[in-house]
Amino acid sequence: MVLLPLASISFGWKVFVVLWTLLAAALILIVLIQKGRGGGLGAAFGGGGSSSLLGTKTGDFLTWVTICFVALFLLGAIVMGKYMRPPEPLVPTPPTEAPQPLTAPDVPFEPEPEPAEPDMPETEQDAAELLEPEADREPEQD
Repeated sequence: MVLLPLASISFGWKVFVVLWTLLAAALILIVLIQKGRGGGLGAAFGGGGSSSLLGTKTGDFLTWVTICFVALFLLGAIVMGKYMRPPEPLVPTPPTEAPQPLTAPDVPFEPEPEPAEPDMPETEQDAAELLEPEADREPEQD
């Protein structure tokens, strides 16, 4: 039900959400119809005349309608936030057990043996013998 939260609420709440959405759209339209105090956006497009499309007293009426719509919109938002919750599941979920802490295995830890290093010459003469080819070496005298 996480993907479809509106599927788990009652029909009455769905109607309430639809009415609240229509109220929001009407509120937007009412605000856009109103004439601005200083001419506003309508004057910027050349429509800032003294006559009104809906009559001379529409400013007061639209102001009161806007105030009422805003009050209803906010009241609806508060009611939905407080009371509109998905129902609890009918079958209670069993409590989950606390995870057991991880313990070390009973087998003792044995580090892997380090790879043997190649024999390093101990003296400079041994190092020189390693660098000289076999044919160039002088035979050793005892």
